[in-house]
Formats: sequence, structure tokens, C-alpha cells
Amino acid sequence: MIRSTGRIFLTLCLYLGELAFLFLETTGAILRGRIRWRLFWQQVNEIGSRSQMVVMVTGGFTGAVFAAQTFFQFHLLGMDSAVGPVVAISMCRELGPVLTGLMVAGRVGAAMSAEIGTMKVTEQIDALRALAVHPVDYLVVPRAMAIFVSMPLLVGESIGFGIFTSYIVGVKLMGIQGTYFISNMIQFADLADVSIGLIKGFVFGILIVLISCHQGLHAREGAVGVGRATTDAVVICSLTILVVNFVLTMGLNIIFPA
Repeated sequence: MIRSTGRIFLTLCLYLGELAFLFLETTGAILRGRIRWRLFWQQVNEIGSRSQMVVMVTGGFTGAVFAAQTFFQFHLLGMDSAVGPVVAISMCRELGPVLTGLMVAGRVGAAMSAEIGTMKVTEQIDALRALAVHPVDYLVVPRAMAIFVSMPLLVGESIGFGIFTSYIVGVKLMGIQGTYFISNMIQFADLADVSIGLIKGFVFGILIVLISCHQGLHAREGAVGVGRATTDAVVICSLTILVVNFVLTMGLNIIFPA
């Protein structure tokens, strides 16, 4: 048992060290201006533009369901007008960034890992090195910069659609007075709540691109290895987002108290 625990601990330390090294390499390349803008805009379209429908549906129906469930409970206490601020704060601080991160990890993270992993097992990455092209500069940096830009915008879009659908459900379907719904939302939900959601989205974007690209760069054993790397990327990204979300919640609530 001691040997197994030690092996797991050392494997985790090695994995975190590889992620940190990849992060430093990527950051250094960005600071040195090694940016391929054509690839960057392609990734912005792939990561940001093509993820909008998924994010809109996720945020919209999450806000609608949460508003309905909140109304059913608060109506028993005569607190119908409190539905608005509860939904808004929850979408900004937790539901919006976390669900957007999970959906982007499933869609974009898997694609990143599969694409880079295929290049790895078919020796295309070795060909890049033979042509004096650093794989991190060519493959990771455009994806990293694109997700840095796209994730906060996607999180904001998810939050906006969640609040909009909660208004439709609360006011149009449940009969809450629209004036109280909006005024209480404005009173209790402020810029700090939105800032927390955007910061979380940015951090989740960093995690997704690092983990997914790392899994792709370390894929091996042909098609089986690519499939395993893709699955591992989605699972690790999802679990990491949930764990890091708790840490960010505790830290950001000190900086931005409720």
C-alpha cells in the first residue's frame, strides 16, 4: 500500500511538473512574440465561434431550470421576488463558468487532444522539429491565446442567456412581478459577481488548453493511444475544473466578498 501510494504521488508530481513546464514554454513563446496570427484566428473561430451554440443552450436552460426550482421553493416562503438575485448570483459566480468550462472541455479539449495526438503518432510533430519549428510555438501557442480570449466571452454569454431565460421563466411563466425581479437583481448582483465568473472562465481556459495539449503531445501507441489521450483529456479537464473551482471560490470570495 505504501509503495502504491508513493507511486501515485510521484506520478502526480511528474504530471504537474510537465504541465508547469508546458505553461512556462507557452508563456515564454507568447512574451517573445512567437505568435502565428493566421493560426490564432483559426483557433478563435474553432474554439469561440463554433462553441457559442453549445454555450447558449447550456446557459439558457440552466438558468431556466434553476429559476423554476428556486421559485417552487421560495414561493412557499413568500419570497418570489428573491428568485432574480439568487439566479443571477449563482449564474455569475458558479453555474455559468463551471458549466461553460465543462462543455468547452468536452468539445474543444477533446478536439485539441485528438488533433495533436494524431500528429504525434503519425510523426508529424517530429517533422516539425526537423524543419526547425518548435511544436509548442506552432501547436500550443495559437490554441492558448485563442482560448484566453474566447473563454471569458463564452462565460459572459452563458451568464447572459441564463439570466435572460430565468427572467422569461420567472416573470412570464411563474407570474413574478418584472419590476421586483429586475430591481432586486440589480440591487444584490453587482460587478464583483460578474468579475468572479470571468476570472474563473479565464483560469478554466488555461487548464483546458494545457491539459488537452499535454495529452496530445504525449500520445503514443497509434490510434488506441489517441483515443486514450482524448478520453483522459476530457476526464482530467472536468475533474480539474471542479477541484480548482472550489479553490477559486474560497479565494475570490475573500477578494470579492458577497
